[in-house]
Amino acid sequence: MEQSDLAAELGIRTLVARYAEAVTRNDGNAFGATWAENGEWRILGRIVTGREQVVEHWRHLVSTFSFVSQIAHGGIIEVSGAEATGRWTITEYLRQTDGTPVMNLGMYQDQYACVGDDWFFFRRRFEPLYLGPPDFSAAPIPLPDDF
Repeated sequence: MEQSDLAAELGIRTLVARYAEAVTRNDGNAFGATWAENGEWRILGRIVTGREQVVEHWRHLVSTFSFVSQIAHGGIIEVSGAEATGRWTITEYLRQTDGTPVMNLGMYQDQYACVGDDWFFFRRRFEPLYLGPPDFSAAPIPLPDDF
């Protein structure tokens, strides 16, 4: 692995950490700063394009929760110059505004773009593996064949 690839991987790992922290802090500005201007987010059957629209949709999704904490687990990253791809498993602990606890386990499939010295999400696709009570009493969700 070349030194530039190592620097790129570190930059992407930092990007993913910033994203998870922004979700946990409920910080829309920090969340938006992780996206390319023309970024695309595929989440829960919806495709949203453009940084402002992505942030708006994220705000809508988190509005039903009084608490969200996202943890990104070790990812797999492949760098190719100023572009890269990656896959991440995440865990989210959530509390709905009515107090109901929820656990979300899922995977992100990403495409990243480097602009200047900074990495951004160009495409980010989320697929849930489990979404339900923290006691795992809900059924797991299989990944789509094209993931």
